Amino acid sequence: MASQVFQANRTALITGGASGVGFAFAQLCQKFGMNVALVDKSTESLEKAKDVLSGSAKNGQKTEVYDMDVSELSQWRNLKSEVEAKFGNVDLLMLNAGASFKPTQGFGALSTWLDPAYHHKTYDTNVFGVLNGIAALLPLLQNKNTPSSIVITGSKQGITNPPGGNNPAYNASKATLKHLAEHLCHDLRTSSPLITTHLLIPGWTYTGLSGNKGPVPDEEAKSKKPEGAWLSSQVAEYGARKMMEGQFYIVCPDDDVSEELDKARMAYAMGDVCEGRPPLSRWHDEYKDSAAEWIQKETEKRKDGQ
Repeated sequence: MASQVFQANRTALITGGASGVGFAFAQLCQKFGMNVALVDKSTESLEKAKDVLSGSAKNGQKTEVYDMDVSELSQWRNLKSEVEAKFGNVDLLMLNAGASFKPTQGFGALSTWLDPAYHHKTYDTNVFGVLNGIAALLPLLQNKNTPSSIVITGSKQGITNPPGGNNPAYNASKATLKHLAEHLCHDLRTSSPLITTHLLIPGWTYTGLSGNKGPVPDEEAKSKKPEGAWLSSQVAEYGARKMMEGQFYIVCPDDDVSEELDKARMAYAMGDVCEGRPPLSRWHDEYKDSAAEWIQKETEKRKDGQ
């Protein structure tokens, strides 16, 4: 059913849509003939994105942008009214807005644990930005008899949970999205079977979080991105293809990490629970060599189809 979403005259609403993966999905949706509604908190990027999309629109395609903070439920309710008046229903809801913050309290390795505000700020955007969107806009996907899709952007860090830096809140927020997306998918299977749910898990991608601000053309991004990173357009194309294949877990590779290596790392992380190892054992001195050896062997087995 997901393939039926990418059709002319359908509508995609995308948060975090003025740059990176969100904007790349918007461009891809427009190529399918869809109308596009972009939500972002960067007014400047939104206007640039609208100019690009309006310039390439065909056959009366609609493009609209909304400057909004996804952590505010009241703004979502206003958005629902505006989108319903402009577009009617929504066929593809992509909840993609996300951010990574630094603690402002405390020092050193434990600073993230001494600053609850850092956690609140992270969860308000990364988790409640998604929950608010579902609560406000799910009725616009249900109020029709044609297929719809919800895409939630997660992260590999929400699965393998690498330590260090400012990761605890970010990793936890993305792990929460994984669980919420799984529950949503399960619930919609029976209550709204025309709505498919997908968890998009990008690999290393050159986006705003890595310095690629705004709706940057591929030609410009290619000259600036790190060698192993994917372009946002590659993530969008891979994601759409996996949606059409009916995949819930869309784990994107990149030019540095293969799909098989990703899965081996994820399997090892779950092994901490199953094998009784200490949490995050892959990064412990006493386990890191054996972890690397196991992951390498598992990667090769998966490449060989075993």
